[in-house]
Amino acid sequence: MIDKLHRISKWQRIIGLLGLYGLLLIFSTWAAYGVRFDFDVPIDHQLCFREKWPWIWVVQITFLVSAGQFSSRLSFFSIPDLKKLGIGIGAILGSLLVIWHIGDNGGILAGISRGVIVLDGILAFLSLATCRLLFRVIRQEKHKSDGQGRKIGIAGAGEAGAALARELQSKGELLPVVFFDDDESKKGLEIHGVQIQGRVEEVMSPQKMDLTEIIIAMPSASSKRVREISEYVEKQGYDCRTIPTLSQLATGDMVSSVRPLEIRDILGREPANLAAEGLEDFYSGKCVLVTGAGGSIGSELCRQLKRCGVSRLVLLERSESALFDIHSELGEAINCVPELADITDSHRLRQVLQEHRPAAVFHAAAFKHVGLLERQPAVALRNNVLSTHILAKLAREQKVDRVVLVSTDKAVEPANVMGATKRLAEKLMEGHALESSGTRFISVRFGNVLGSSGSVVPIFERQIAAGGPVTVRDAAVTRYFMSIPEAAGLVLCSGMLGENGDRFILEMGEPVKILDLAEQMIRFSGKITGQDIAIEITGLGPGEKQHEKLYASEEQLEATSHPKIYRVQGGRMNANAWRHIQDQMALLKPMSDSDAKVWLQKMFPDFRAK
Repeated sequence: MIDKLHRISKWQRIIGLLGLYGLLLIFSTWAAYGVRFDFDVPIDHQLCFREKWPWIWVVQITFLVSAGQFSSRLSFFSIPDLKKLGIGIGAILGSLLVIWHIGDNGGILAGISRGVIVLDGILAFLSLATCRLLFRVIRQEKHKSDGQGRKIGIAGAGEAGAALARELQSKGELLPVVFFDDDESKKGLEIHGVQIQGRVEEVMSPQKMDLTEIIIAMPSASSKRVREISEYVEKQGYDCRTIPTLSQLATGDMVSSVRPLEIRDILGREPANLAAEGLEDFYSGKCVLVTGAGGSIGSELCRQLKRCGVSRLVLLERSESALFDIHSELGEAINCVPELADITDSHRLRQVLQEHRPAAVFHAAAFKHVGLLERQPAVALRNNVLSTHILAKLAREQKVDRVVLVSTDKAVEPANVMGATKRLAEKLMEGHALESSGTRFISVRFGNVLGSSGSVVPIFERQIAAGGPVTVRDAAVTRYFMSIPEAAGLVLCSGMLGENGDRFILEMGEPVKILDLAEQMIRFSGKITGQDIAIEITGLGPGEKQHEKLYASEEQLEATSHPKIYRVQGGRMNANAWRHIQDQMALLKPMSDSDAKVWLQKMFPDFRAK
């Protein structure tokens, strides 16, 4: 019956509620007279009941409509619904008492006992609340009795877990039967009739529980703890899902937000909160240009700059399809201008800068695939080094306020062509900073980002989808990771904080073992490592390191006003070193790959190109 009530039309529901509420209000008034007169109601009050109360019931219904009692579903009764009901009944009672007192001997309410009015309000509230609660209880018990809901456990007996349990109980598709919580003081207590039984590891180890899955409802817990719980639960043979972070829970209902665990949930890295960093105030109203606007970092920089309210966003990209995609995504909400251009074309780049006069340029355009660039160093030099030099010179010429270079941890003590070219790009930014009195040149260095094109995560996803094997270069290989939105946000923060010549490093957390990452991704896919999906160790490729570093031995880190951004001190270039680089840049021209390797060797004597 309850389920059928939810399938009726809006007007059928309203008519049904009118009838139900009308009957309950009549009952409340009758009971109020009975209680007031010990169920021996005088004749004159009986007549008053018949003559005047029908009009009062119309007023009561009108107040209840205004209080939102006809817009909520019967079986979904919560504290906010109870408050609305109390406000509606309170308004009715207060209005009737005011009319009774200001009238002559009751005025239009003459003949009605004041005690009846008060008792009627109390009984109306109790009867309506009881009815709503009864519908909710019947619905929940029905789902329990017919076994429609899958039994689940909730890890986390805090506010998020309690809210999730309440929603699940009301909907009935999933039935929470046990809470797990790390706080021993909660053990043995109940939330919404569901018992808290202690830590997941303690409760589940001695026995197999009759559960289909575990939902982790710990939005404030560390990624390390989420990883520990998920690994243990999945080893026990249960599915595992989670709810979003606290900020994500601010919008949308909780049940629909429950999702499978993702790599970002268990990497052990806490995401930076970029909501209140002052970025909007800083970038709002400015013209900003992004090179490589169609790439992973470049496109996310564009999305966040759009939210900052820039006056104009110039998208510079050499890939026609990538430029079309990001421009189509951003739409016409801001003055978004697509510019198809090769950044090594100084004539075209000068035209773009002259036309738009950007206040800030974010230089995200670069080739980044280590293996490909090892084979084609001449191309790497032109796209990663020459482009940076051209952009820096033209930015000074056109009086751009600041230029921000997106760099990489592979630039530290480089072991490959890609790293060497990005290290040289950092040096070029330092050199131009030495000569610049107006334009600020800033570099931002960080590790890998999750989900970028060609990165390890999408490669592993494709390999798992194909049935394996998942290829890992070396069992000991580690890498630093952060999400693309966080990396882009921190780059924008660095651009805001930076002064001329600043080099920044983003706080990357602990490095992740790639072999562990592969095993976790296989487990998330529902497969078993070594049984369903094999892991194959292929050996390090040309130019690849076992471990990356964020800063060199001669560099030191200095804290900034942002807890996840560090300023690099030491290892700075002097005027003689800058003149040497300028002399070598003058020799940079179209050359063979072998000549490119020789040229890089001159720039970095410690670098050994293979």
